[in-house]
Amino acid sequence: MTPEALGQQINTAWTLVAAFLVFFMQAGFGMLEAGAIRAKNNVNILLKNFMDFCIASVAFYFIGYAFMFGEGNGFIGTQGFLMKDLGAEAGGLPILAYWFFQVVFCGAAATIVAGAIAERTRFPAYLAYSFFVSALIYPIIGHWIWGGGWLAKLGMLDFAGSTVVHAVGGFASFAGLIVLGSRIGRWDGTRKFPASNIPLVALGVLLLWFGWFGFNGGSTLGMSDPALTAKVVVNTNAAAATGAIGALFLGWILYKRPDAMLTMNGILAGLVGITAGCAYVTPTSAMFIGIISSLVMVGGLKLLEKLRIDDAVGAIPVHAFGGVIGTILVGVFHTEQGLIATGSWKLLGIQTFGTLVSSAFVFVSMLIIFALIKAVIGLRVSKEVEEIGIDIGEHVLPSYPEFVFVSDGSPAIAPATARQHGKVKSGVKLEPAFQESEA
Repeated sequence: MTPEALGQQINTAWTLVAAFLVFFMQAGFGMLEAGAIRAKNNVNILLKNFMDFCIASVAFYFIGYAFMFGEGNGFIGTQGFLMKDLGAEAGGLPILAYWFFQVVFCGAAATIVAGAIAERTRFPAYLAYSFFVSALIYPIIGHWIWGGGWLAKLGMLDFAGSTVVHAVGGFASFAGLIVLGSRIGRWDGTRKFPASNIPLVALGVLLLWFGWFGFNGGSTLGMSDPALTAKVVVNTNAAAATGAIGALFLGWILYKRPDAMLTMNGILAGLVGITAGCAYVTPTSAMFIGIISSLVMVGGLKLLEKLRIDDAVGAIPVHAFGGVIGTILVGVFHTEQGLIATGSWKLLGIQTFGTLVSSAFVFVSMLIIFALIKAVIGLRVSKEVEEIGIDIGEHVLPSYPEFVFVSDGSPAIAPATARQHGKVKSGVKLEPAFQESEA
């Protein structure tokens, strides 16, 4: 075996293991979102997380990869549909290994939106959204920055996806919430919306933190430069840690208590923020990026409250605002091209322009897509379904059939009562666990 062949085997193995870690982030998103929303919508949010990756796997194979990495123009790829005529390798890896690493990123971008628009979105409408973002919107931004498109030629840097993945998911969330609206009672003081399971949120954050070592570390596409991979991993961890510290102490100042939910979102904001620059900055700079990203996230939460944008899990402050600031900060802290190192504003200008243009494109495009979904098949569940919970209203399966009360304090509706009041259509077969709980 030649040294080159052995090197490719090692690089392929590392990249695939990293892809498995990124895939497992779907569990992290699912646990975080299920714990952060009310228990009566847990089945719905978890099924959305499953389907995001399933739809991404198909859409990215048939269409999305060609749009993102196929030969084309500065805006979009035009070759490689159904993974045909792409050659045997990409990024120094077997083509299918490279595709698999990319598709788990596509699934991650899509699933960010599930939490933001939770507890009021029709399941068929969500499936339609997931297809469009996986097949079209995410691949277009990916082509611009990672696929040799016009922003790549301009010199924009986004090593592992602060803009390509996180800002895409965050601003798609923002657009969805503009079209969808807030949950019933969110701003009039008649209803509380507590997280239903804080330990589940904590588990989700830890799974995401763990998966991020593959998300960023795997973006080296191998171990050809082990020092680089080690730096990426250390920077990722450093930003997560300081993101937690920044959010904890700012929250303590603002709310007079150490806020666990805010601190966990601070971890995620730090991770999102460092994703663009993890290969280009020192660990010390990564710590500053983590702190700054967490502070921006807290400010973003306050801004959404003022604007009355009902983000159920804080996805916009974490992913949209964290992704933008993280991409911009590459222009400040880059060890060779950044403002601090060179005194030049060039890279900072490119980073700022690139992330803002990309985010604006996603926001406007997804406004149009969500509006079309709303007009064609309907975007929001009925008031009755929202009240009893989408688990019962759409899936006829409660997460916790023994519970008498859901997390907002309203009584859970038993199957017979649901049928009596028209909440569940006659002829719909109830799940066995649901039937037992009724008895």
